[in-house]
Amino acid sequence: EGLLQPGGEGGGQRHRRRQRRAIEHSYVQAINRAQRRVDIAVPYFYPGQRFRAALRNAARRGVRVRLLLQGKVDYRFAALAARVLYDEMLARGVRIFEYTPAFLPAKVAVVDDDWATVGSSNIDPMSLLLNLEANLVVRDAGFNRSLAQEIELAIAASRQVQRDELITRGWLGQL
Repeated sequence: EGLLQPGGEGGGQRHRRRQRRAIEHSYVQAINRAQRRVDIAVPYFYPGQRFRAALRNAARRGVRVRLLLQGKVDYRFAALAARVLYDEMLARGVRIFEYTPAFLPAKVAVVDDDWATVGSSNIDPMSLLLNLEANLVVRDAGFNRSLAQEIELAIAASRQVQRDELITRGWLGQL
């Protein structure tokens, strides 16, 4: 693992196509290995089926899975896309928090104590397939503990999304 850069230095067009899913693949591998926790903080969240299945399966295994997402809407379409998935995630035991004190710039994740990522990639098709993004995978217990503490502070300042509010107001009413 290490630095995951879809374009890379001197990479030709074929190399770029092959590397486009490197960030997503790294996330999915880490989520599939998770035993205790998966915490992901990104402003834009609209993952593909493989990524969503990994999150659902982790929650079913008893892993605490939490998503910290943008609570202040800056792009209505991006917020709508994420919220369409809320019911699916909440129904499978994934907890969702919306960060409302400010816009959420973080694009980080921590899985258990031995895997973290920090970078420029959101969890959406633009970031994972089209944009040239870079994420660094960190396997340092001290760094990962520190990042986990920062995520905890952000979650404490956030609003937890409840499934019953989706039923009463609908995801469109949340915007």
